[in-house]
Amino acid sequence: MRLQRFTLDNLRIEDERSYRHIGLYAELKRALVRDHVAFLVPKPGTPEARWDRALFLNLTFWSPDQPGDVLDGDAIHADVVMHAGWHHVTRRALEALGTTASQSPEALLLGESIASAFDLYLVGRLLGHAPDAAFLETQVPAMAEVAQQAGMPEDAFEAMLDEVSQDPDKAFEDLRELLFDASTALVRAPSVEEAAERIARFDTHRFGPLLHHYELSTWILYARAYAKDLGAPDPQVMAVDAALRSADVALDWLEKHWISGVSGAGPDGDEVLPR
Repeated sequence: MRLQRFTLDNLRIEDERSYRHIGLYAELKRALVRDHVAFLVPKPGTPEARWDRALFLNLTFWSPDQPGDVLDGDAIHADVVMHAGWHHVTRRALEALGTTASQSPEALLLGESIASAFDLYLVGRLLGHAPDAAFLETQVPAMAEVAQQAGMPEDAFEAMLDEVSQDPDKAFEDLRELLFDASTALVRAPSVEEAAERIARFDTHRFGPLLHHYELSTWILYARAYAKDLGAPDPQVMAVDAALRSADVALDWLEKHWISGVSGAGPDGDEVLPR
């Protein structure tokens, strides 16, 4: 096999020190180790042991049902650990709701919106505590380029980053809502004209200029091709979304109900996850 399966405790984690002040890092890492989540590692000297080939495989052949991020070697960045951790705990929580919930378009898009919005949360936390973190060196310039293409002036982008660093928790939930709302609106769009109308509605959102920084096209194409139900929105997943919107701090809700394993209730008092 050109790709070998390694668990996290067999990999070298890079830039871990930058995340010492983020409690969720240890919890997400622990969840991956505890559940023996595997990563795909190429044999040295093969074409897969290149960043571009690993990226291609991750973007094209990923599956929420068969997790396994492809790495370009036996090392993994700490931010990727957290991104993979969110996908894992989301999948585990939605599977507890039943087969339909774990395989609906809303389930797929909820997991993607959580993991990707957490990347912005990390930017906010790192700017004030670990400005030399490798994650900032790649993410901030990429975000700035997308924002510029969307017409956002440089000073406005810098002001946005300052707001994110002042309240990373709110930035996480605002972006999660944007990504979830935009992708769920687009996944059932019947035509390119309708899709253009729907995505334009999000241009005025505070993070609208960052929308194309994320892999919405990949998410939507996968959901349209493989999701089990393209009918009405999945009510169980929408209940989770509503619970996150109504929580004082959405990340605290996720930590309590999904990472710590404590069940909770939705906005109407109905349980979102089983005890």
